[in-house]
Amino acid sequence: MLPRCNRPRIAFGLTFHPLQSDHEDGSMTATATKPIRILLQTTILYDEDDWNINRFSLLRSALAGLRTADGQPAAEVTARDREPDAAGNDPVLAGIDTSDYDQLWLIGVDTGGEGGLNQAECAAITRFRERGGAIFSTRDHQDLGASLCKLGGVGRAHFFHSRQPDPDPDRNRRDDPDNPAIDYPNYHSGSNGDVQRVAATDPIHPVLERNGTRVGTLPAHPHEGGVGTPPGDPTARVVVTGTSQATNRPFNIAVAFEPANGHGRGWAESTFHHFCDYNWDIGAGAPSFVSEPPSDAIRKNPSLLDDTKKYVANLVAWLGRRPR
Repeated sequence: MLPRCNRPRIAFGLTFHPLQSDHEDGSMTATATKPIRILLQTTILYDEDDWNINRFSLLRSALAGLRTADGQPAAEVTARDREPDAAGNDPVLAGIDTSDYDQLWLIGVDTGGEGGLNQAECAAITRFRERGGAIFSTRDHQDLGASLCKLGGVGRAHFFHSRQPDPDPDRNRRDDPDNPAIDYPNYHSGSNGDVQRVAATDPIHPVLERNGTRVGTLPAHPHEGGVGTPPGDPTARVVVTGTSQATNRPFNIAVAFEPANGHGRGWAESTFHHFCDYNWDIGAGAPSFVSEPPSDAIRKNPSLLDDTKKYVANLVAWLGRRPR
């Protein structure tokens, strides 16, 4: 049994707006009664002083707190770290292609090398999407989450320092100047505990819609990772960008993958700091290796997270339900 977070959970009161069809693209009808089953999963074993699953408790609560228009739970969430068996395989991940999960929210917090997802797990995750499951994937700077690039499809949208670099060589240089221990990709969008301005690309993606306007902010972070459209993949496009506060360079925040040939939808996000407790509530604390001083902007004005709440709800709705 993994340790549980003892901090009080914050109820965000998000509203889920089901789509109007229930077809093979994974969309959900207003009359569907079963919650969407979500696996919220990190790529590491539990470590108290790391980005373990307990540091995403507010995201878990936000997902589990989603409600349909008639007030029913929209999602059922399982949150866990990797737990390999004697053969070295996590049985949940290695069997996800035959599970009844609809969505995998994969948080890449390994540092590459021997850690993170193994080949058997990556093969099963790839089959999961090939069979209609939806994948949300995120990571952070440099090589943090590098085991994601072993995945087919969405894994190819994540660019790292030591493997699968950005195909644009001009992108393979430092952006954040304040932490010399962290190398590229490391886009400086602002301080932890604050928000950044983001720009939805045209045509606006459903995940970026908000009450007739657009999601305009997401949590900031001093060194975001790199994502981009995989060469030769017509199902993928960049849907939202940010701007470095250090160099004024634009950078990609998310890539969306449309369903095709029976595959489920996919999403590649530049950093898990858009979703972790520390970036939503600096009082939650961070691992001891986090050295940058945070901002208290969100703590002083919690409404700054309103766009992020809508973004999360839209992601669940758009990623949708796995065809049965």
